[in-house]
Amino acid sequence: MIWIELAILLACIVVGARLGGMALGPVAGIGLTVFVFVFRLPPGKPPGTVLGMIVAVVTALAAMEAAGGLDYLVVVAERILRKRPQYITFVAPVVTYVLIFASGTQHVIYALLPVIAEVSRKAGIRPERPISISVIAAQHGLVASPISAATVALVGVLAGGNVGLPQVMMVIVPSTFLAVLIGAFSVAWKGAALSDDPAYQERLASGKVQPPQAARELTPAELVRARGSTLLFLAGIVFVVLLGLFPGLRPSYSIVAQGKANVAQVDPAAAIMIVMLAIGGLILLVFKASPEAAMKGGIMRGGLSAVISILGISWLGSSFFAGNETQIVGEISSLIRQATWIFAVGLFFLSALLFSQAATVVTLMPVGLTLGLSPALLVAMYPAVNGAFFLPTYGTVLAAVAFDQTGTTRIGKYLLNHSFMRPGLVTTISATLLALLFSTITIP
Repeated sequence: MIWIELAILLACIVVGARLGGMALGPVAGIGLTVFVFVFRLPPGKPPGTVLGMIVAVVTALAAMEAAGGLDYLVVVAERILRKRPQYITFVAPVVTYVLIFASGTQHVIYALLPVIAEVSRKAGIRPERPISISVIAAQHGLVASPISAATVALVGVLAGGNVGLPQVMMVIVPSTFLAVLIGAFSVAWKGAALSDDPAYQERLASGKVQPPQAARELTPAELVRARGSTLLFLAGIVFVVLLGLFPGLRPSYSIVAQGKANVAQVDPAAAIMIVMLAIGGLILLVFKASPEAAMKGGIMRGGLSAVISILGISWLGSSFFAGNETQIVGEISSLIRQATWIFAVGLFFLSALLFSQAATVVTLMPVGLTLGLSPALLVAMYPAVNGAFFLPTYGTVLAAVAFDQTGTTRIGKYLLNHSFMRPGLVTTISATLLALLFSTITIP
């Protein structure tokens, strides 16, 4: 039965991808209906946190766009990159990696993707190149971050031995950062130039996307609004990073239940959503951005498309795994007993099904310890949990496709030949091999 269910899952992805736009979500809903009402699988859970984060960030971005801030930010970035525009393929993933590393959450990338896409397009660079590697850089920045749920989970699994957070950081930070640079090289010259890309030229000819326009001169009042909204948005991003670096900044509150007062702290995801919604509200109020213009802008359209796609396809994948968890984990465990290196492959494919590095660590790393794998080897294999790009169903992957107006960042006709496959495999394999090297040096 599991193979029939997997075939339905893959068929929904293929059909939805071919229809394009937000079609992935509704088509996945058909598959989810079959899983739940026909095969009686558990319904799984819709990715509420991911969807809420995208909505909050897109709201702030759309308000900034309506105030002229996005155009201003793109112009500034263009000026920096004008002499060497090809550098965006390397600059974008490095910036993404650093921000994710500092904040401990991949959701910061939703604020970067539209900027990367538009700067690339106006510079004549194929957006697929910097966008695809930036999505992969976000995943590797997450596993390198000392405050991410995945790293905390790994340190917890290894607790009691001679491997703690310092040893994990000494191995994972250099290996993932160098791997991201290697991944950037793998896509630096990928695909046809934007001016020669048939998909983009077809979109231009059909009017689906307008050719890049030269930035018009802003009046003093418009320039104040544009600069102010941009600075306010960037201040929000900085505050989000600080919330990750210094958890004490997140407020605590008390809950009274059954006569007892329990103190809790605001969840990191909730804190980020609150901050970004507030930033959007302040831009609307202080810089008089038009709510109507924000709703009609390209950022909001791309964000809504991403939300619908992620809702359907992630929910479908969650249902599939929830109904087959025992069989999937059991098969992986039996394979590991035959060859140690298969454990890394198991981490990779389980993360592709779970859509979560932290959940993969919690599920499979204890199995590795039980099977006798050394802590040093488990740390070396840790970057292999970045397999969420393999099937084009992950939130950041779908958002990246939605934000690229040129159509160069795409889900392939044959499902696995998508824009993220090459940089994802190159970066993840490189990071795992480099981590194996560093672990032999730093961990006794």
